[in-house]
Amino acid sequence: MTTPQLRVVLVFSPEDQAWIRRGAYTVPDFWQGHGVPPAMGDEFRLGGRQFTIQGRLWAQEGGVTLLRVFVGSAHAESDSVFG
Repeated sequence: MTTPQLRVVLVFSPEDQAWIRRGAYTVPDFWQGHGVPPAMGDEFRLGGRQFTIQGRLWAQEGGVTLLRVFVGSAHAESDSVFG
């Protein structure tokens, strides 16, 4: 029995997509090779901003299990110091 591959696709808001493009950030495949997919409430950091996973949508496309992860709007990292 083979284990189906899981492909995780992050879905950002239009504003955050524009920020990623302007900053020329490369979004890493955070969950590649992990046995546990991302869950609601998980957080990750990219380019000095922190994102929270707000929703998930499972799909099957071409024999691959696809997990679309809807990401909340970016905010400063929780350990940032202002002023």
